[in-house]
Amino acid sequence: MHYAIIAAGEGSRLAQEGVDLPKPLVRLDGKPMIKRLIDLMLSCEAESLSVIVNEQMTEVRRYLESLSLPVPFRLVVKSTPSSMHSFFEVSREFPADGKFVLTTVDTIFLENDFRKYVEAFAADDSADGYMGVTDFVDDEKPLYVATDDNLRVTGFHDSFQKGVKYISGGIYGLTSPALGILEDCMAKGVSRMRNYQRALVGNGLDLRAFPFSKIVDVDHAADIETAEEFIRSGK
Repeated sequence: MHYAIIAAGEGSRLAQEGVDLPKPLVRLDGKPMIKRLIDLMLSCEAESLSVIVNEQMTEVRRYLESLSLPVPFRLVVKSTPSSMHSFFEVSREFPADGKFVLTTVDTIFLENDFRKYVEAFAADDSADGYMGVTDFVDDEKPLYVATDDNLRVTGFHDSFQKGVKYISGGIYGLTSPALGILEDCMAKGVSRMRNYQRALVGNGLDLRAFPFSKIVDVDHAADIETAEEFIRSGK
């Protein structure tokens, strides 16, 4: 499995609330947020790892450059207008016929949930993608994920729709057909990751929703303690 982490946001809300460290380096249960993600991915049969940070994140860049990892590691330093554009930048060296899992750096989930998700995605030869979802709504602007009875994704919605149980957790497992659609979205000037996800469904890709017990986003200073307690609860 090939992995990528989007850590290109500015983390302005944390800074405004008195958090001195850049978001990717905020410690959760004693470990920088981004290192926790990297370690989880390495423990799940990682073949390669890519990370994107923005050009202002010199401290994060130095930290990542100091790591010695057992798999090919690609660090992209570029400021982008959206997470979709960040995804495009890290996707350029993905293999044409492989599977890859992408997450945002502030997406916090339990190790056991993530391992089950990766194992299910790796074993499924029919689906074009596995989208990590949760019924725990903790996002300020959640993306609601509509599914059928077999957890096939039928749509993505900006507001709650009757019968829709899940929201997106910022965890994307995709295959090579998704990269072609990403290039098409870039060419058409599509913005935002959620619009790219809509394009995946609109182009007929077979996406499956994979429920996580809970996913927490770290957007505010108060979220740090919430995330730490959540991580400890899974140990």
